[in-house]
Amino acid sequence: MTRADAIARAREDFKSGAFLAELDRRVAFKTESQNPSRGAELRAYLEQEMQPAFAALDFASRIVESPSGKSPFLFAEHHESASAPTVLIYGHGDVVDGMEGEWREGRDPWRTTVAGTRLYGRGTADNKGQHSINMAALRAVRDARGGKLGFNAKFIVEMGEEIGSPDLGKVCDLNRDALKADLFMASDGPRLSADRPTLFLGCRGGIRIHLDVNLRDGGHHSGNWGGVLANPATILVNAISTLVDGRGRLQLDALKPPRLTNQIRSYLADVQVVPTQDEPALAENWGEEGLSAAERLYAWNTLEVLAMSSGNIEKPANAIPGHANAVLQLRFVVGTEVGGLIEAVRAHLVQKGFPMVEVRAAQSFAASRTDFDSPWIKWAADSVKETTGKPPAVLPNFGGSLPNDVFSEILGLPTIWVPHSYPGCSQHAPNEHILLPLTEEALTVMAGLFWDLGELPKPLT
Repeated sequence: MTRADAIARAREDFKSGAFLAELDRRVAFKTESQNPSRGAELRAYLEQEMQPAFAALDFASRIVESPSGKSPFLFAEHHESASAPTVLIYGHGDVVDGMEGEWREGRDPWRTTVAGTRLYGRGTADNKGQHSINMAALRAVRDARGGKLGFNAKFIVEMGEEIGSPDLGKVCDLNRDALKADLFMASDGPRLSADRPTLFLGCRGGIRIHLDVNLRDGGHHSGNWGGVLANPATILVNAISTLVDGRGRLQLDALKPPRLTNQIRSYLADVQVVPTQDEPALAENWGEEGLSAAERLYAWNTLEVLAMSSGNIEKPANAIPGHANAVLQLRFVVGTEVGGLIEAVRAHLVQKGFPMVEVRAAQSFAASRTDFDSPWIKWAADSVKETTGKPPAVLPNFGGSLPNDVFSEILGLPTIWVPHSYPGCSQHAPNEHILLPLTEEALTVMAGLFWDLGELPKPLT
């Protein structure tokens, strides 16, 4: 049997409808981790769906309880040779709220529905469809090799990613030996575009910055007091403008990343950010000057105002409000010094004349990525190109956030993500979907990668 045979088997799994039927069965589990009443569904997905599926692939599996008593995990392992490479694969079976009744044409989020080239259903893109693709590709390679993979594989399935993976780091730290591997390779998030295979090496970090101006209790008549009482909303918007200007450009050096290297620029040189018809158009003259759209999105920091509040926007009174609040978020790349960030913002606002603005941080997560010199990057890119005929976009990091630091920092693994979705998939909204042509191609991409992994006589170093 050959590489082409493994790819053909993966393609036939799609064309026969077997893969789509498998995914439909998995979507039916209402695994909403943000819903406290779904605990039984979260466990059932692992015990009733995942464990039998891994057993069919000759993986031994076990449930690993969360240290905090929250969502459980599943560890699965297939071992063939001490000298063969070992890959650790990750997926999450939990989803966001199903949002029943909000889907187009009355679609049921807990069943897959085909419409044109789209397959709708909650979890199709995030993440049941993606880890199902990887499992199906393992099956195709195993069948092509007569019951062998040619490498060792470990799989961890999490059920709490949509609530911030609160126990993933601790579980991996406690199970370092069980999760020991040569490479981490998983799938989540979108490709650069539907027609461009993509690899990304990590993710940006994030930190929420709360700004509060509390001057007095209640509002005071704007006619009687206007011009003699400080307005917290006016103070707040002007304070924010000293951090990020009206074109989205960072004004405080502490918020900026290190200078872009030539190596990063070379990786992004052929990366074009082109929204589809269903996606918002890129803003003109927005963001850091002198950078391409790809560099702004994948290699630079952004400070976004997520929410603001002062007074009652629905029923505004003729009164000067007593309070104003805003929540900002800094998305940052590897190399950004965030340890003293809040203190730097606070000192900056004081220096700019805004000592009354209270500054605090919440909900932070780390930035991480694989070293650009890792030989696994070229190996993966070459494999994808051989399968598709298209050179993949290799991104330093995903624009959003994933628990990549758990695998790169705690477990110390080179991390490569191979996404099987696309930017317009509506993953956290009604009408979540995957594209059928992309899904078929993704199955072949992963079959090619897993076949090539089995051809390596030893791990890359």
